[in-house]
Parts: sequence; C-alpha cells; structure tokens
Amino acid sequence: MNKVRTMEEVPLGRFHYKIFTYASGSTFIDGYIIGIISVALAVMQSYFDMSLTMVGLVGMATLAGMFVGGIIGGYLTDIVGRKSMFIIDMLIMAIASILQFFINDPMQLVILRFILGVALGADYPIAGALMAEFSPRKNRGALLGGLNAFWYIGYASSYLVGYFLLPTGDASWRWMLASSAVPVLIMLIARLNMPESPRWLANNGREKEANAIVQKIFGKNVVMSNEPEAKVKTSFLDIFRNGYGKWVFFVGVFWSLELIPTFGIGTYIPEIFAQFGFADGRKEYLGSAIINVVYLAGLLPALYLVEKVGRRPTLIWPFFVSSIALFVLGATSGLNMPFAFILVLFIIYGTFNNAMGAHPWIYPNELFPTHVRGTAMGFITGVTRIASSVGTFLFPIILANYGLSITLYICGALFFLGFLISLFMAPETKNMSLTETSSLNKRTTTQQKESSVIRKNG
Repeated sequence: MNKVRTMEEVPLGRFHYKIFTYASGSTFIDGYIIGIISVALAVMQSYFDMSLTMVGLVGMATLAGMFVGGIIGGYLTDIVGRKSMFIIDMLIMAIASILQFFINDPMQLVILRFILGVALGADYPIAGALMAEFSPRKNRGALLGGLNAFWYIGYASSYLVGYFLLPTGDASWRWMLASSAVPVLIMLIARLNMPESPRWLANNGREKEANAIVQKIFGKNVVMSNEPEAKVKTSFLDIFRNGYGKWVFFVGVFWSLELIPTFGIGTYIPEIFAQFGFADGRKEYLGSAIINVVYLAGLLPALYLVEKVGRRPTLIWPFFVSSIALFVLGATSGLNMPFAFILVLFIIYGTFNNAMGAHPWIYPNELFPTHVRGTAMGFITGVTRIASSVGTFLFPIILANYGLSITLYICGALFFLGFLISLFMAPETKNMSLTETSSLNKRTTTQQKESSVIRKNG
C-alpha cells in the first residue's frame, strides 16, 4: 500500500517545471517590456517632437503603473483566484502591447505604458503565489528564486529584438513596442491549461475541487496538506495585522535597499567605468556586458545554497560582501587602478548582489498565509518599484554633483543597512511547510508571551 503524502512532499517533477514556466513568464515579460522602451525611445525621438518631460513620462509610466497594479492586482488575486487573474492579466497586456503600434501621439503611449505597468504589477503576486503553493518544500526556495533570472533574460532579449528591428526603418519603434505581444500571447495560450491553486480553493471553502486537482496531478495517494487550510476572508489590512506588519516592513525594506543601488549602478554602468578612466569607446561597454552576464550567473549558486544552507545566510552575507566591494570601489576611484582590478570588484559585487535577488520572491510568498499571499506580494512589489524608480532618477544627479566616490559610498551604505536589517530580522524558512512559514510570526508572539510569564513568575 502506497504511503499517503502531502503535495509539499512530492518530489520535484515535470508538473513543477510546467508551473515554473507559467510563473517565469511574468518576470521575462516584465524585463522585456521595461527593456524594449529604452531602444524604442531612441528612435521615437526623431519621429515625434518630444520634450525631456515627455521622454521621462514615457520611461516612468510603466513603473508608476506597476505600483498601482501591484496593490490592486495582488488583492484581486486573493479574491478571485490565481488562474483567473493570470489569464485576465495576460489579455490586458496583449491588447495594450498591440495598441502601441498604432499610436500617433506620445501621450497615448504614456497611457498604454501605464496600463502595461498595471498588468505587470498584478502579474508578480500571481506568479509568486502560484509557484509557492505548488512547490515541494525542499525545492520551493530555488523555484521561487529562479523566477528572478528570467527578468534578466527578458531584458537582454528586448535589446536583441530592438537591434534586429532597427533596419526596418522609421517605423521600427512601432514594431519594437508591439513585439511584446508575442511572448504575452504565447503565455496567455499556455496559461489557459493551468490548474487553479488547491490552497486558494481550500481557503475559499472548495475542498472537493482542491483535492480533485491534487489527485489528478500527483495521484490518489497525495493530499493537499496534513494541516487543514484555514478559511479566512481576504482583507487588505490583514497584511499589517497579527504580527504580519513586521514582515511587510522587513521584505519591503530589504528589497528596496537591494534595488535602489542595483538599478542605479546597472543603468549607468558605462558612465561609471568611464569615470574610472576606461572611456576608450570599448572598455566601458565590455565591462558593462560582463557585469550583466555575471548578474545572471550569480543567481545559479544562490539557488543551490538557499536550499542547502538556508534563506538567512544567503541574504545576510551577500548584502555584506556587496557593500564591502562598493566601499573599496569608492575608495579606489581616482587612483587609476588597472581595469582588471576594477572589473573583479564589480564582478564580486554583481555575483553577491544577484545572490540576494532570489529572496524578494522567496520571503513574501513564504511568510504570508494563503488568504493574503498575493495581497502582500503585490503591495511590497508596488512599494519597491517606486523606490527603484526614485533611486534611478537620483543616481545621475548624485553622481554629477558629488562625484563617483561619494556615489559608490552611498550605494555601499545602503547595502550595509540591508545587511543590518537582515541580520536582525531575517527568519529561517528552509524545509518548512507553507503553514509553518506563515505562522512564524505567531510562534514569535507566543514565545514572547511565555517568556514574559516566566519572568513574572520567576
């Protein structure tokens, strides 16, 4: 007789990779849509008479939309379900992507980019919640963290597509912008066949449907969980109640502290290399290319270590090492150091920085319960997108007014602050069930009460 197992105890298999494909489409499309506008704008400015303000609005519209979409979409994901929102979201993205081809005024593009941002912001919490709720506990961290890699793949792909579309002429920017409809439509069709999350169904009183999905996918000897799913009505404010507010603070702060320097340095890396004295027309771009490759490669060992040694150390120490690398770079700027020396320091920074990049997907999807998992991820995503856009805006201003050394010291200080926040707040969730990880705040509260009673009686 086969032993009964839970969905989280099933070994990693083909179905899990299928769900990973559905979820990673979110980050790929996000990177693609954000990247393609950079190439398209360069061509558009010769087609339209665009002011600097209008260029800025077009560039910022997607990020502003992601703030709104994260908050609204995450909440709706917990209300109407993962699958429904996944499909609705892709449909909106497909329509908005195609309409970009037909614009005849830059303001129309601002509106469409904002709508795309809303859909992208909504897609993040859907992808994270679905991946977390189907993953085996022993592989959940790697599967969630691995989603981050596809942002870089999508971003790099957009530049390649833009490059190959440039020869199509004055209307090449139209094809570039509309090209995002291709991966969106592929993902829309693929997601039509995906199942609803059993955990979401059970939380909404639909246990029969939940168990039927689990047994259809994993077999008759598999159940959803040994721990009954609590049936709790979704309320947006629940992400701040019952001790969950500290997790909102923790994830929102460490994610923002990681993104602000990353987006700033990543956007202006050629200028940074030029200020180090490598502006010969090649080295600054060679350095930039190597850094971006390392960003992706640095994630691979992190996905192994996050399951082997745990979430805490793979967040804490990358923050620390990244900060030290930037402090050393700040101290050596202006000293005419060899190109190889500067490049190695940036490789160290890039490798460890991207190692911590897995955790914004892992922690919010593990620390919050099913009824607000999407809401929490959506809200935190929105907040961090505002933080990253502000950081990207301020970076060149600080660089121009205070110089490279001070700018790198500030970036290093932000990472060091992330190290301290993580050191004191990061929990360990390795090999725990989702019920256990989302109850960590309750355990802490209970332990505090018990300690208080012991002190009073002692």
